[in-house]
Parts: sequence; structure tokens; C-alpha cells
Amino acid sequence: MKNSEKKVLLFLVEGPSDEAAIGTIIKEYFEAEQVQFLVVHGDITVRDYVSTDKILTKINELVNKVKSIYGYKTADFLRIIHLTDSDGVFIPDEHVHKADVDSIEYYEDRMETSSVKNTLDRNHRKKEILFKLHRTGKIGTIPYRIYYNSCNLEHVLFGDQKDFSDEEKEELSDGFAEQYEGRVNDFVKFISSPEIAAPGSYQETWRYMEEGLNSLKRATNMHHLFQESR
Repeated sequence: MKNSEKKVLLFLVEGPSDEAAIGTIIKEYFEAEQVQFLVVHGDITVRDYVSTDKILTKINELVNKVKSIYGYKTADFLRIIHLTDSDGVFIPDEHVHKADVDSIEYYEDRMETSSVKNTLDRNHRKKEILFKLHRTGKIGTIPYRIYYNSCNLEHVLFGDQKDFSDEEKEELSDGFAEQYEGRVNDFVKFISSPEIAAPGSYQETWRYMEEGLNSLKRATNMHHLFQESR
């Protein structure tokens, strides 16, 4: 381990815009740790080859990839932090509507899709995997937590459910990072505000997400990441 006096805090994120938006903030807040981001380039909870039986193995493979790159050992890790989008997957099936759209579109009372069957299959599969992951305390012997943004990070940070292009995500993420540069406490206050912080304990925030149409509403439980580190 290169920074032997520091423990590794590994963040698993779906895309480069996630790291661009909050990476600097996270590293400033957790300056006592060696923060590493691993961009998965997609959502590992909905990939075809991932199931509830295989998801922990898949995450462990990602951890081993980081070990190989940086020469870490298991004992070097403090925690694994997994950031995921809710993608509205907990909503009742009847709120998934057929529509002439190119990709799934999200609204506070429904989602619209060109294939209801495929979307329901995705929702059910991801819901089962998330249910397992938020009850998983460790990957191997390394403490593990999964936190959500609903419907996605852009929805939480900017209050917009639009399907942003990669270029738009990059521009928004860079602007957000600049806005909170050197102001990490302001970010923690923002992410903990009642307007977006899901209520209750860590497990209660997941039960909140699983109820009714809540997974389409603007909400996150990332505030627990900062509260639990105090």
C-alpha cells in the first residue's frame, strides 16, 4: 500500500460524471483516508450476467481489480461505498406505461417505455439485487454500504428527471464540482436537507424507497455516508 498510514475508502460509481460531480468533495471530506473511485461504466445491478446469486462475487471482482492496480491488500480497506441510481425500480408494475419513446422516461407518477415487459423485467431484477445489497454488511471481510440517488444523481443534484446526454452530464458535473470546491460542509448540508434526504435510519431510507412511487421522487440516502463517518 503506497499510503500505508491511510486506510482505503473505495467508491464504486456508475459513470465518470458521478466522480466528476462529487469526487473532489468526497476526497476533501475524507482526507484522512485514501479515497479511490472505480468507475464501473454502467449499472452492475442490471447487467445480463448479474443475478442475486452472483452480485457479491461481481463486486468482489471489482475490489480485486483495484487491489491489482494499486497493490492493495484486503487489510488496507476501510470500507466499500457503492453509489447507485434507483431508476424508479420499486414502483408498482401498473405505473410502467407503454409509450413511443427511445429510452425509458421518468415522471413522478410513472415511467414510460417502448417495452413494458423488458422494463418490468429490469425493475424486478434490480429490485431483488438492491434488496440483497442493502442488507449486505460486508464484501468478504471488508465493510460495505450501498447508497442510492433517485431517480439518478442528476435528479438529486439538479432536480431534473431529464435523460441527459453524456456531454450534458459532464458539463453539469463540472459546474457542480466548481460550485462546492472548498465548501464541503455546504455540500453535506445540501445533501442532508429535508428536500432530498430520505427520512429515517439507513435501513429505514431503503424501506422508504421501496414504498409506492417513492423511487421516482427526488431523494437520496447519501447523507448517512457523512453522518456515519463522524
